[in-house]
Amino acid sequence: MTWRSPLLDRPGAVEGTGSDAGVALHYGEPLPEQRRLDRGEAVADLSHRGVVTVTGPDRLSWLNNLSSQLLLGLEPGQGTEALFLTLQGRVEYDCRVVDDGDSTWLLVEGAEAAPLAAWLDSMRFMLRVEIHDVTDDWAVIGAGAPIASLAPRPSWRDPWPGVSRGGYAYSAPGHPATGRVWIEYLVPRAELETAVGDLRLAGTMAVEALRIAAWRPRVSTDADEKSIPHELDLLRTAVHLEKGCYKGQETIARVHNLGHPPRRIVFLHLDGSVHTHPAVGSEVRLGEKVVGKVTSVALHYEAGPIALATIRRNTDPTATLTVRDGDEDYPANQETIVATDAGQVVGRATGFLRPPR
Repeated sequence: MTWRSPLLDRPGAVEGTGSDAGVALHYGEPLPEQRRLDRGEAVADLSHRGVVTVTGPDRLSWLNNLSSQLLLGLEPGQGTEALFLTLQGRVEYDCRVVDDGDSTWLLVEGAEAAPLAAWLDSMRFMLRVEIHDVTDDWAVIGAGAPIASLAPRPSWRDPWPGVSRGGYAYSAPGHPATGRVWIEYLVPRAELETAVGDLRLAGTMAVEALRIAAWRPRVSTDADEKSIPHELDLLRTAVHLEKGCYKGQETIARVHNLGHPPRRIVFLHLDGSVHTHPAVGSEVRLGEKVVGKVTSVALHYEAGPIALATIRRNTDPTATLTVRDGDEDYPANQETIVATDAGQVVGRATGFLRPPR
């Protein structure tokens, strides 16, 4: 879908690029927008995202058999996350999932909706399910707090950073995003401007900065063709370790039982004295040894320049790293997201660790 949001006509709007093209990067105030979004005083236009629906009486049991998440008994309005994996356990699709009692909604990156719908359609066989790519009909609005005017519509509430039932946290206690709220509302695309109305707007630059600060991976950005869920701490919200068989389960179980994913995502505090920021894809070095690459970068309204990077598992978690972009070096202090040792992890949980807000 080629899409240009009508909200780009709002004063100060600057269009995003790449996977965030079609909506506003910001509306002229990147850092104040970020603060307002974090405080629940603004909403973000995410109408470039993709939306797929699955209907029919077999929808939840069928999706349960295909995905990493336990979807049997999913209550209407309950948000969860599910992955579709390759046979080798690598992440193909990361779906935000909510069921309204009649349809299961899968929210994905805009470019993923059509191929996901086609793949799901090829897996229907004789089951009573129908798959539709409804991206042309439905738009997504993101918010850092419940928005009363949007509440009657279908919505997905991010379980991150809670540990869902059957999940497992690879990071230590004291997650920085504890108490975080992130909600994505679905509105008819034709009603997007009306739904937003006079609500203040924040761009995707704000969304990304808050996501990175929450250590929340975005698979389209922070993963590659080799990524497995353990490396991104996605067993926390997107994998149920005690459900039945699904594609990729052998890798999930084997790596979990060994406790040693080959790589790990890490949070970086970048040197704020440098007036530029490294590009995504920049090398992460320990001394002169390349140990990984930067996957996401942002300027946070409180923390300054921050990033997520994927590095080798055995990289010293106490070492100061260097991000090299061309001829420029950026010193970077790291915070561990995925522990280097299985003995450091939190363990399986039977419910969410954070209280609802």
